[in-house]
Amino acid sequence: MSHIVKIETQIRDINAVRHACRRLRLEPPNHGTFELYNSTETGWGVRFRDWKYPVVCKVESGEVAYDNYEGRWGDPNRLGEFFQSYAVEKAAIEARLQGYSSTEQLLEDGSIKLIIETGEGGYV
Repeated sequence: MSHIVKIETQIRDINAVRHACRRLRLEPPNHGTFELYNSTETGWGVRFRDWKYPVVCKVESGEVAYDNYEGRWGDPNRLGEFFQSYAVEKAAIEARLQGYSSTEQLLEDGSIKLIIETGEGGYV
């Protein structure tokens, strides 16, 4: 039996952030205080290629702070790719913790299908 799942992503796991950065070939996140255009944010900074300011992941609250000036200071698609990578990595980490295995399929539209085998002949 298969299930379709929609996930509202909150960034709460620094290990999944690290894996997402590795997947996207970004520098590892670093913890600190970061200047955005009109604010100062503390958390885990992730630098996307061609973005003027970092994305700051506040894992305690799950919030993400960034300023890309409506796309003028960075392609908003990069944020979507990061969220997708984080969600896949987090789901795979949780599956492994439960003793399950997972495989991925990259779909034509760029989305990722994650298949988790429960070990009982079932899939999630």
